[in-house]
Amino acid sequence: MSKKILFSALTSLMLCICSVSPVSALETETQAQTEPVQEAQAQPEAMTAQEQQLQNGTIGIISAMDNEISLLLENIDNVQEEQFAGRTYYSGELCGHHVVIVKAGIGKVRAATGAAALLDHYDLSGVIFTGIAGGTGDETQVLDVVIATDLVQHDYGQITDDGYEWTGRNNDVGGYYYCDPILVQQAYESAKNVVGEEHTFMGTIATGDQFVASESYVNQLQKKFGALACEMEGASVASVCEEYDKPYVVIRTMSDKADGKAILTYLFMRDDAADHSCKIVMDMLTGLKDPEEGSKR
Repeated sequence: MSKKILFSALTSLMLCICSVSPVSALETETQAQTEPVQEAQAQPEAMTAQEQQLQNGTIGIISAMDNEISLLLENIDNVQEEQFAGRTYYSGELCGHHVVIVKAGIGKVRAATGAAALLDHYDLSGVIFTGIAGGTGDETQVLDVVIATDLVQHDYGQITDDGYEWTGRNNDVGGYYYCDPILVQQAYESAKNVVGEEHTFMGTIATGDQFVASESYVNQLQKKFGALACEMEGASVASVCEEYDKPYVVIRTMSDKADGKAILTYLFMRDDAADHSCKIVMDMLTGLKDPEEGSKR
């Protein structure tokens, strides 16, 4: 009788071990494997080398006119002025970022020489062109913002008896220039913070040495290039930045619609439009310096 009792007890014990212990061990092992994965997934992504340079380096800011940088100069700290190459360069701290600001001048030639002098003289991690433009997209209105994803010289070509022919080519002189994706995205997010998503666009900006005030020419810019805005400096600055292997972006607030009323609208709206772009630049600098803070805005 005692042997039967002992056998029954041992059988019950083995059943308990077989039914409970493997499950508990499996649960423990699964938790051990899952918890590190969950913890790893919670870690923020590491910054790229370029993002670190943009965060810690000096940013160059270029404009064509005084009103396009006046708000920036009102807010810069520890400013120092240097004069060379026929221009005044302002270096200092803006929104926690070290910057150099210059008014290069109106038109492709002055913009290019100003950008080249800036890049020759200062060690920059990136370049921002800020200013105003004429809206050429059907969807863009006065005081809307266009962040350039790419730029093109719309007046690069040849004139024959048959008229004007654009002869630019991609990745070649007179063709398209592509802005830095990191700077474009930061500029786009900052523009949404300043003017709202419904007033913020990304796309092609056309550059030429003409103030466009013609609805028919606007239609040509739309048809030929899909341009959302036109101005007189961006593509030339882009060309210089590419030669110096520096990332860049162009920010434009619409002062007019580049139509028959453009000159009058420009005169009334140019300062407000310029201030919009300046506010976007300052928001952008904050985001580049502190990505976590930028993501909260």
